[in-house]
Amino acid sequence: MSEVLVLYYSRNGKVEQLARLVARGVEEVAGMSARIRSVPPVAAVTSSAQPPVPDDGAPYVDSADLRECSGLVLGSPTRFGNMAAPLKHFIDTLGAEWASGTLAGKPAGVFTSTSTMHGGQESTLLSMMLPLFHHGMLMVGIPYTEIALNRTITGGTPYGASHVDGVGGDKPISEDEKILARCLGRRVAETSLRLGIGP
Repeated sequence: MSEVLVLYYSRNGKVEQLARLVARGVEEVAGMSARIRSVPPVAAVTSSAQPPVPDDGAPYVDSADLRECSGLVLGSPTRFGNMAAPLKHFIDTLGAEWASGTLAGKPAGVFTSTSTMHGGQESTLLSMMLPLFHHGMLMVGIPYTEIALNRTITGGTPYGASHVDGVGGDKPISEDEKILARCLGRRVAETSLRLGIGP
């Protein structure tokens, strides 16, 4: 069975919830499964490394996850219109994978969560795509043939799935946001199958 890697950083839990919805979408495609991984937090000053397995949530990603995946869906909260530092830090360590073409030719998608409607969700999604293009990945978005994209009044863009969490971080993921997150996972999985990318 081929696996799509759903890789994310989540601070307050909404990106993690989106990751699980994306994974559900992946697994709606026959012959495909999702491998959910996260990245550790970073700090300006560190005295010890994070343990290889976090106390809760998804395990931390390693290079084998990238080699073995047939597609990648990347998620991050928005930080001033850009991805969060822990995810960017992880991506910045992938020089060997870039040089060897580990991800080249594989489909990819992106997702995010923002506090406000105009809090930078689209620029975050676009900024997350840039390193994936450098790795030679094939970007998959959400087309307007997906009815929920025309209907949503919260998150969801053609660039990828998103959620608007509210300034207090208390808004649940809407039905349209759920549909679009699952749609993104399905589209990456289906694209992987069409390209014949296997384990």
